[in-house]
Amino acid sequence: MSGSAAAAAPGAPSARPGARAWFTLGVLCFVYVLNFLDRQLLSILAKPIQDDLGVTDGQLGLLGGLYFAAFYCILAIPVGWLADRTNRVRVLAFACALWSAATAACGLSQSYGQLAVSRMTVGVGEAGGVPPSYAIISDYFPSGTRGTALSLFNLGPPIGQALGVAFGASIAAAHSWRDAFVAVGVVGIITAVVVFLFVREPRKGGLDQPEIAPQPQETPAAKAGFWSTCRMFFANPVLRGMALACGATQFVTYALLNFATLFLMREKGMTLPEVALWYALIVGVFTSLGMFVSGRLIDRLARRSKAAYAWLPAVGLAIAAPLFAGFIWAPTWQLALVFLALPMGLNYFYLSPAVTLVQEEVRPNQRVMSGALLLLVMNLIGLGLGPTYLGAASDWFRATHPDNSLQMAFYTLLPFYGLAILMFLGLAGKIRRQAAREA
Repeated sequence: MSGSAAAAAPGAPSARPGARAWFTLGVLCFVYVLNFLDRQLLSILAKPIQDDLGVTDGQLGLLGGLYFAAFYCILAIPVGWLADRTNRVRVLAFACALWSAATAACGLSQSYGQLAVSRMTVGVGEAGGVPPSYAIISDYFPSGTRGTALSLFNLGPPIGQALGVAFGASIAAAHSWRDAFVAVGVVGIITAVVVFLFVREPRKGGLDQPEIAPQPQETPAAKAGFWSTCRMFFANPVLRGMALACGATQFVTYALLNFATLFLMREKGMTLPEVALWYALIVGVFTSLGMFVSGRLIDRLARRSKAAYAWLPAVGLAIAAPLFAGFIWAPTWQLALVFLALPMGLNYFYLSPAVTLVQEEVRPNQRVMSGALLLLVMNLIGLGLGPTYLGAASDWFRATHPDNSLQMAFYTLLPFYGLAILMFLGLAGKIRRQAAREA
């Protein structure tokens, strides 16, 4: 599908999102909050888990990185293919119930092996969470409003992490890290029932403009081929480039998310109650602002130039990089949080543009699968390798820097900022050339 899908066209549907669309967006955003809260509890409660089960930084990195991502990323592809061909809401409800039950099982684990199996199962369930949601939202909100709608949906991760920090740290301080996992798992199972009963499946492509609407011989629910969708995605230099640039960015963001709490507690001197208040505020406020502002900006800027989908993330990362270095260097946790505030928002200027571009670039019956392919590439690189690398680097530095091994490991992330910026700038050139050919 050509990039002209994103442009306004005469005869495009004039429908505006109604009450059901906003209700659905709210429910899906809450599911995403739980998705990310469940995922991040491990990093938030890393220190009490280490104290109880005796795991190393490297083992924690594998739990939050490669072990989780291997199932989360790869299974997202067949799940996305299934959701494109069936009922996306039912796929989402089942996935939410599965990852929530696995989260509760994490709290019952008595060994590192049991915890690893439970985390892998969380990854299996969460594979069916985000891609169906992207497509459902895109069929409730017409072009021109999707960037804003998807940016609101993408508030799920910062809200989920902020609640996870506040709730998880508070529960762990007052009771046990195990109670936090069980409580969040129970809430997720209840939410899965709400999704199944109250969220309606929208008509695929019902709000799309004529040039991406189904042809007369097709139906809105026409089934897209698995391999044809894969070939379409990876043959498109813009989609492929966006996925790789996002992966380079997520290498930094997921490494930070998985080890920031441990770093602040072990090397900056924060306590669990301080983490529950101050770090949670930084994550919740600034990451949410980054998600929302980038979505609003891309809805406006992409009307003038589609290259904005790439240069907006590049600008955000260029501003964030020196501040991130200040966060690593800061001698106190108070100063570290001051430096971290803006990068927490700017680091996520890539997500809403990436999701919006992919959803508008492909046919309606390829949206879940295309969203899953985007997540596959960027999460295998970022989620799979980022935390795994940082944990292994910290273990390696421990021999020479026993008191600040995580600090030294964090410094090695700075070159990845430069790599991601260069990749987004290269992507901007590809988008401009594609637009020139289509013109």
